[in-house]
Amino acid sequence: MKARVLSTKKLLPNHRQLLLNADLAVLEADFITVYYKPFVITTINQNLIFTSQNAVKSFLKHEKAGDYLAYPVFCVGGKTKEAIERAGFKVTAFAEYAEELAEIIKRDHSGESFTFFSGNMRRDTLPDALANAGIAFNEIEVYETVLSPVNINATPDAVLFFSPSGVESYLKENVIGDAVCFCIGKTTASALEGINEKIVIANKPTVENVIVQCVNYYKNQN
Repeated sequence: MKARVLSTKKLLPNHRQLLLNADLAVLEADFITVYYKPFVITTINQNLIFTSQNAVKSFLKHEKAGDYLAYPVFCVGGKTKEAIERAGFKVTAFAEYAEELAEIIKRDHSGESFTFFSGNMRRDTLPDALANAGIAFNEIEVYETVLSPVNINATPDAVLFFSPSGVESYLKENVIGDAVCFCIGKTTASALEGINEKIVIANKPTVENVIVQCVNYYKNQN
C-alpha cells in the first residue's frame, strides 16, 4: 500500500510530481492564508530587514518601494533573498535562520539602524535580539497570516510542515498520531515539541528540500 503524504500547503506541479514519482499518495491543502496589507511608510531607517517572501511581496506592492533600491537589505532564507534581488535590491547579509541574522547584525552592524518588514505572526527572535543589543530599529507590519484549518478524513503516514503556524492550524482539526513529520526548519519543528518525536528537518529551509527528505525517507524504507 502506498504511503500517504499530506502537504499542509498546496504544492507546485513539479513538487507534487516528485512525490508521485516516488510512488507516494499525495494529499494537499492550504492550512494558512496570507493577506498582503496596505501599509504606510513613514520612517525608514538605513537598512531594510525581511524574514519571509511574503514580506517582500507585500513591500514591493507599495508605490514607494522603488524609492529604497539603494538601501542595504538583510534577510532570512534563500527564497527571500532571491525575491528581493529579482526586484533590484542588494542584499548585504543573509542567513537561513533569524538567530543567525541577528548575530551578524550584532557583530558587524551594531551602530546602524534598521526597518523590519514583518507579518502579524512573526517570531520574537529577531526583534528581541536587536532590542536586547540596543540596536535601533522600527517595525512595519505588511502582511497577515490567518489560520485556515482543514479536517483531513484520511490518516496520513507523513505530514509536510512549512511553518509553525501551519502546525498550529493542522492541530486544530487533526491529530498527528504516528505520522512522520517533515519540517522546513528547526523553528517549525519546535512547534511539534511534546506532540511528535518522528521529525525530519530539511537540510535547507526550502519546500524542495522538505520533499526530497520525504522521498529519501520512504526510499530507504523499501
